[in-house]
Amino acid sequence: MVRETMFRSEDVPAADRFDYWRDLMIRTLAPLDMSSDHADDFQASMHLLELGAVHVSPQTFQSMRFYRTPKLIRQSDPELLHISLVTRGTVGIVQHGQEIAYEPGDLCVVDSSRPFDCLAVNGRRPVEAVGVAVPTEMLVPTGNAVNRLIGHPISGREGFGALLARFLTGITTDTGSFNSHDGPRLGGIVLDLLSGMVAHALEAENRLTPETRRRNLVLRIRAFVRSHLHDPRLTPHTIAAAHHISTSYLHRLFQHEEETVAAWIRHQRLENARRDLADPALGTTPVHAIAARWGFPRAADFTRAFRTAYGVPPKEYRLQTQRIAE
Repeated sequence: MVRETMFRSEDVPAADRFDYWRDLMIRTLAPLDMSSDHADDFQASMHLLELGAVHVSPQTFQSMRFYRTPKLIRQSDPELLHISLVTRGTVGIVQHGQEIAYEPGDLCVVDSSRPFDCLAVNGRRPVEAVGVAVPTEMLVPTGNAVNRLIGHPISGREGFGALLARFLTGITTDTGSFNSHDGPRLGGIVLDLLSGMVAHALEAENRLTPETRRRNLVLRIRAFVRSHLHDPRLTPHTIAAAHHISTSYLHRLFQHEEETVAAWIRHQRLENARRDLADPALGTTPVHAIAARWGFPRAADFTRAFRTAYGVPPKEYRLQTQRIAE
């Protein structure tokens, strides 16, 4: 299963539901405050899916106002972009001098580093939306370009927006089809779709500086790699071909990074395998199966690479983590 947590107002007495939800919003990474005409018997639910650095959360709630003030920003600002797909009701947002109403099928963007005020209404029926939270630096490495996204609805009915909307709907309605290892892969796909959607919405590719275009391309390549780590055929050549660039240009892109592209791929594979070896839920999964899952079809190659990276062979590492857990 993908790592997930369910929050439901119905889990507490009716008289406590609004305070419970308000406390939940205040304790999030980017704290929010809220008010509602339905505070006497507030009803809401949120299904949080943790997909690596990307968090996806389908939500249902009665009409309410929620807002982020300068005081709350000073309290905590993880520098996130929140992208919401409205699926039922109307969501009005005021941020950065822009006031826009979003209807079902619209995607809206909010910056956690800026105050905002949001009113979500749907009469007596619940408002529904799917939220995505992603570190700003992972999505928009374009300076103040994010300002142009705020206050401008992005259609979830066509283009990248429609691709993103369909993917979010799919992963949030059928989480049972995924296991714990799929989270980072799914997060990489979400990030890739968001990057494409943002670039298209800004019509920015031809206006960005060469350095920003390079960073955008590296981000897309990293997202692609994360979603294909299981494939032993993933090589610099196949990555370059998938992005319509030469292998030599791919290597030049990574000259500015901390590791070469091949070293980074190996590091990602080993880190994912190491995490799986330490997972008690996978304690009976053979080491060679975990190795194959992360792109090491030859057990001997995996053992050698793992020992070089972490100082012990994978079986010994698993035993060490089990002893610590006990």
